Amino acid sequence: MPYIDKITLPTGTTYDLQDSGARTLIENLGGKAFRFIGATTTSLTDGATTNPITINNTQVTATQGDVVWSGAGEYVWDGTAWRLFGDTSEFGALAKKDSVTGSTSYKPAGTVSKPTFTGTEATLSASYTPAGSVSQPTFTGTEATISASYTPAGSVTISKASSGTANYTPEGTVSKPSFTGTAGTATASYTPAGTITISKASSGTANYTPAGTVSTPTITVTPNTTSVKPFGSAGTLPSFTATVSGTTLSLGWSAGTLPSAGTAVTVATGIKSATSTQPTFTGTGAKLDATFSGTAATISSSYTPSGSISQPTFTGTGAKLDATFTGTAGTVSTEYTPAGTVSKPTFTGTAGTATTKYTPAGSVSQPTFTGTNATITITST
Repeated sequence: MPYIDKITLPTGTTYDLQDSGARTLIENLGGKAFRFIGATTTSLTDGATTNPITINNTQVTATQGDVVWSGAGEYVWDGTAWRLFGDTSEFGALAKKDSVTGSTSYKPAGTVSKPTFTGTEATLSASYTPAGSVSQPTFTGTEATISASYTPAGSVTISKASSGTANYTPEGTVSKPSFTGTAGTATASYTPAGTITISKASSGTANYTPAGTVSTPTITVTPNTTSVKPFGSAGTLPSFTATVSGTTLSLGWSAGTLPSAGTAVTVATGIKSATSTQPTFTGTGAKLDATFSGTAATISSSYTPSGSISQPTFTGTGAKLDATFTGTAGTVSTEYTPAGTVSKPTFTGTAGTATTKYTPAGSVSQPTFTGTNATITITST
C-alpha cells in the first residue's frame, strides 16, 4: 500500500510527518519495545508496584517494557507500576503451551456390516363372498281407480233472446255536433317585396367619407447616456496540484490573474425626452340617400274567432244475448297403486378364503463397524 512520510509545500519547503501518539508511547517506554520475560507466580493487579517478582522460582527485577503473565492477566512494567493490558481467562490450558501430544483410540475408516432381519412367517386367512347375485325387490300394494267427469270438446252458440232485459246495444246512430259562432274577415296591408336604391344626394350634410389619405406620424426620442467599460481580458483561473514522488507529497499552487476592463463606450441608460406627431386622415365627404320601392298587397282570410260546439249523442236499440254450450260428456279412468311395501333384496354368492404370507414380528441384527485404530497428535506453534 502506498504511503507518505514527507510533504513539500508550494513554497518549495519539505517537512517530515510525525505521529504524536506513537512518539508519546515511545517516550513512555523510554525508547524500549515490549519484551516477554515469562509467567510469574507473584500475584499482580493493575497498578501494583511489586518488583522484583518470581519467575521459575527465581527473583527477577523487571525493567520498563517487560511483559509477564500473572494468573489470567497480562501485565507490562511501565517503570513504576504494572499495567494490565490483556486477560487470558477465556483461553484454555493449551494457550500457554508450544506443543501438545496425546493419543486416543479411534477408527477413522472401515465398513459397516449389513443388518439382517429374523422373524417367523405367518399366514393371514379371511372369509369373504367374492361373487353372486342380488334378488330383485318386489312391491306389494292395493290397486285403485281414479274417475273424473269433464267436457273435452264442443261449441258455444250466441243468439238474440226473444225476451228479457237488454245486455248490449249492437248498433245505432251518433248525432252530428254543431258549432255556433260569428264569422268575420281579417285584413292586413303589407309590401312583400321590392328594392332599396342608395344614391349620392345633390345636397345636404355628408354622412360618410369613402376614401382619403392618412398622414405619417413622426417620433423623436432623446436618450440619457453614460460611459461603460466593457469586459476585456478574462484573466486566468487559480490552479492546485498534488503529486507524490517516492514517499514525498508535493503541493503546487498558482493564484492566476484577475480579469481586465476594455475601452469605455457610451450606452443609453434611459429616455431623456420623446415627441411624436399624431397621424391625420384627409378625405372627401358625401351624403347618401336610400329609397325603397315595392308593391303594396292586401291579405284577406275568413275565420270564426269564437263560439261553442254541441255535445254529440248516441241513439240505438238494446238487445239481450243468450249463450249456450254444446259438448259431449266423458269419463277419464287410470289405474295406480297409492301405497304398499317393497321387499328387501337378498344377496346369494359363494364364500371363499383369501390367504397371504407376511412376517409380523422379529428382530433386526445390530450392524457392526470394522476399522483400524490410529493416534491423533496436536501440535501448537
